[in-house]
Amino acid sequence: MADQANSAPHVQRRSWGARELALMGLLVALGTLSAHVLGLPVAGARAFPVQHAINVLCGVLLGPGPAVAVALAISLLRNLLGVGTLFAFPGSIFGAFLAGMSYRATGKPEMAVIGELVGTGIIGGLAAFAMARWLLGQDATAAAFVVSFLLSALVGAVVAYLILRLPGVVRR
Repeated sequence: MADQANSAPHVQRRSWGARELALMGLLVALGTLSAHVLGLPVAGARAFPVQHAINVLCGVLLGPGPAVAVALAISLLRNLLGVGTLFAFPGSIFGAFLAGMSYRATGKPEMAVIGELVGTGIIGGLAAFAMARWLLGQDATAAAFVVSFLLSALVGAVVAYLILRLPGVVRR
């Protein structure tokens, strides 16, 4: 009875099962290990299309919560290993969240792609600009971050979309 009084009936709690955790772990490993191979320097940041593909894939296959957790883990590990920059955080987390939410709202993988582009390219780019200018004291323009983040996100999101179109990847 005490459990019922403390739990809000409108909040749906879902725990991650073994399959979800295993897929999350594989995506974190893929994102971390491919960082030093497939990262491209663009306008003072390091463009990482694999991260954006993982954001879309995770957002569609697992949802926004796991997508954000995976993006955060990859960004943290890349920074700890010296193959990422602080811009990895705003460059991945907003896109992962919006990719997952867009797919959840519509059930359409192409909307996850758009969520990734808006979340990473626009919101993440502007957040990275603010971070560069006011926290790190770097002279930067918002356009440089938005354009570079959009290009990186576009490449990764298109790759993810093509993967999602393969038979059996997404239940239709």
